[in-house]
Amino acid sequence: MRDKLVWGAVIFASMVLGGAAVVGVNTLDDDGNGGGGGTTVIETRQPSSNPGVASSTAEDVADLYEQVRDSVVRINASDSGSNSGGLGSGVVIDKDGHILTNNHVVADFDEIDVQLADGTSASATVVGRDPGNDLAVIKAYVPADKLKPAVLGDSDAIRVGETVIAVGNPFDLEGTVTQGIVSGIGRSLNEGGGRPLRQLIQADAAINPGNSGGALFNGKGEVIGITTAIENPSGDRVFVGIGYAVPVNTARRFLPQMLNGEQIEHPRLGIALRDLTPALANTLNLTIDRGVLVQSVESGSAAGRAGLRGGIGTTPNNVGDVIVAIDSAEIKSFDDLANYIDSKKVGDTVSVKIMRGGQEQTVQITLEAWRS
Repeated sequence: MRDKLVWGAVIFASMVLGGAAVVGVNTLDDDGNGGGGGTTVIETRQPSSNPGVASSTAEDVADLYEQVRDSVVRINASDSGSNSGGLGSGVVIDKDGHILTNNHVVADFDEIDVQLADGTSASATVVGRDPGNDLAVIKAYVPADKLKPAVLGDSDAIRVGETVIAVGNPFDLEGTVTQGIVSGIGRSLNEGGGRPLRQLIQADAAINPGNSGGALFNGKGEVIGITTAIENPSGDRVFVGIGYAVPVNTARRFLPQMLNGEQIEHPRLGIALRDLTPALANTLNLTIDRGVLVQSVESGSAAGRAGLRGGIGTTPNNVGDVIVAIDSAEIKSFDDLANYIDSKKVGDTVSVKIMRGGQEQTVQITLEAWRS
């Protein structure tokens, strides 16, 4: 049985460019020759001014399930050198056998098998990975006529309250479908040291171990997310009504690199942060009340090399730099900063405007990669 990656409690949100605090989050993998080389074609649809919303009737959900079922596969991964293994799900994205899944479903395993909805089984290999977004692309060696690529939707167009279905293989129950709604957007989860997952979709369609890498579909049958984690406050690894999916637009951004065999790196500054609020600004006798307070700076990090200063910010005598803008983007909160940095690449240089001792300064920082 493969041990699950459990994201432990986070004391406060100002981790090293981390996300909001979460307690007990579990990823969803369960314990437990052919293929073309042609041009990859991924089916997508353009944003609609009237996003489709699935009806709540059982008949309509059944029709939707029949439409999308063949695009979701079962993934069995194992390590030939040990007895460890795991079960997950994946989404077919082209006729060449490329399948989008979670990184944690296939990471550290050297034997991967894929099973299609019709029972066809084949071996697969990892093509590219994006550990920072918990995404990976594998290639299954299956004849093209056996594959039904999913249609990738536009996750930026989804609305809270929109009806969705999740399709995957929870607890080895193949081809399971569950229905719910989008409960929230823009969520963040912190792994407790690694890069946080950002801009996640929160949904209440039941997902459980084995759903990892499966699809969250909208009412048109378009993939809007890749299911990746659940809240796990009790430690029992069962669904409690809050699940998370990586937005398909996040996957779309990095798919070309993953299909090209690359492992994606993400930029970071190397600082621990805290939102500056009016109350905190008053306590610290600051002249500004919006921005992010630098609490600590990692030695040798990008921010450290650029000379940023930290301070825990409990009294006027231990105030760190306050970041108020990056390039031309105003920074009012931690999320503003994290989202802007995520939009850049490793090696990019950004102009960071800070307040230090009541004086405005600008510091140039060359972004580094998140460390594993």
